[in-house]
Amino acid sequence: MKRILLILVLFSTTIALSQEKKTFEKEVSKISKRIEYITKTQKDSLKLKVISIDKKLEKGEITKETADNFKKEVAAYHARRIEKLVGEQEKLLQLLVQDKTNGKIASTEEVDTTKDDDESTFTIGNKTFRFTLNGDNDNENENVIHNNSKKKNFNRRSRRTTSQFVFAMGVNNVLEYGQIESLNDSDYKLWQSHFYEVGWTWKSRMNKNPGIFYFKYGVSFLWNNLRLDNNKYHVKNGDMTEIQTFPNPLDESRLRHVQMNFPVHFEWDLSKNKTYSDNYVKDRTNKSVRFGVGGFVGFKLGTRQYLEYKDINGVDVKEVQKDNYNMNTINYGLSTYLGYRSTSLYVKYDLNPLFKNTETRNISIGIRLDLN
Repeated sequence: MKRILLILVLFSTTIALSQEKKTFEKEVSKISKRIEYITKTQKDSLKLKVISIDKKLEKGEITKETADNFKKEVAAYHARRIEKLVGEQEKLLQLLVQDKTNGKIASTEEVDTTKDDDESTFTIGNKTFRFTLNGDNDNENENVIHNNSKKKNFNRRSRRTTSQFVFAMGVNNVLEYGQIESLNDSDYKLWQSHFYEVGWTWKSRMNKNPGIFYFKYGVSFLWNNLRLDNNKYHVKNGDMTEIQTFPNPLDESRLRHVQMNFPVHFEWDLSKNKTYSDNYVKDRTNKSVRFGVGGFVGFKLGTRQYLEYKDINGVDVKEVQKDNYNMNTINYGLSTYLGYRSTSLYVKYDLNPLFKNTETRNISIGIRLDLN
């Protein structure tokens, strides 16, 4: 009887030890698989977010600097997640080993490794970014990126008013009595009489929602040069300015006046607006054909006549004559431009005479750049 009892005890102990060993190995395997799963899930999540950030950068929704900061944030976030979740599994493994040493088997449960990973929020400056992961198909669906202060997507902000640096240059001449045919008998050289314009404009959308109609206004400085032909120069004779022949052969005869203008235009900009997946429309400008029509008003800042010639002794003389030459101080006129993107063909025509008591009006044709 005692032998039978001893055999039964030894058999039971052997079975118990076998079951204990099997359970321990099973729990170690579970922890090992969970660590592997945590690492893989976090790396896959990081990869999806980096792809999403790169797509935003390609679409121009965020800047390169923001994209780099965002990548650093998500990389740091997932590194912390791996450290935290793997650390929890390592603690369970330590408890399991300790219980094994004490003759116990730890009862472990599956840990939710995606509890905090379903939704990740990051803050850069005062901007908060949120991503949502769909665990069923491993595709990343992003929520609206919002601004903490305005709760609005700062990258999709559609500005109603934009600003541009303007530079224009071309050729000058004059029309008599508004007749284009008078250019054939003009006293001024057509291709040697140049103008230059530098300024700043503001372009405001006329509608509340993105559209194609804009109101454009600004300030500019204009340098107008008129070069006389056939050895002629300007002579002020009382309240009249006459064109006379110079006594010596002229190498240069140029009348330059500088003025400050305030241009105003109505512009049609046919640039295609950007539409997002949620039907949000962002206004885009200077990306297609543009047509502007309007005018300007300004005042002259100064007038000079430059003469270069040789005197009777053959000495080179450069003469600068400073006077208003009976030019109208206030200047106003019409202007228009037609172009594509930032480059346009530009035409200006003065409505008031260039000189008092005349019907001579300045006309300019050239190229204009409107740089956002």
